[in-house]
Amino acid sequence: MSQQCSICGKKPGRGNKKEERGKPKYLGGNGRKTTGITKRQFKLNLQSIRVQDGEEVIRKRVCTSCIRSGKVQKAVVRKPFTVPSH
Repeated sequence: MSQQCSICGKKPGRGNKKEERGKPKYLGGNGRKTTGITKRQFKLNLQSIRVQDGEEVIRKRVCTSCIRSGKVQKAVVRKPFTVPSH
């Protein structure tokens, strides 16, 4: 499975991890000094959810920002507050 959102197409980003020492100037120190920079990856928070796609229900890998923003309609298992009929 790829690390990509199936709705917005968002992928992992790249950046740096900084290691620092020292006390900040505004706290009375000499300032922060960078002692090491290493490459890293910012991964997505992907969730595998059941998505309502028209009449059918499909399982997709979606990032949490798409779920929270309402770009995706989660599949309803059953209608709430109903008694099943026999």
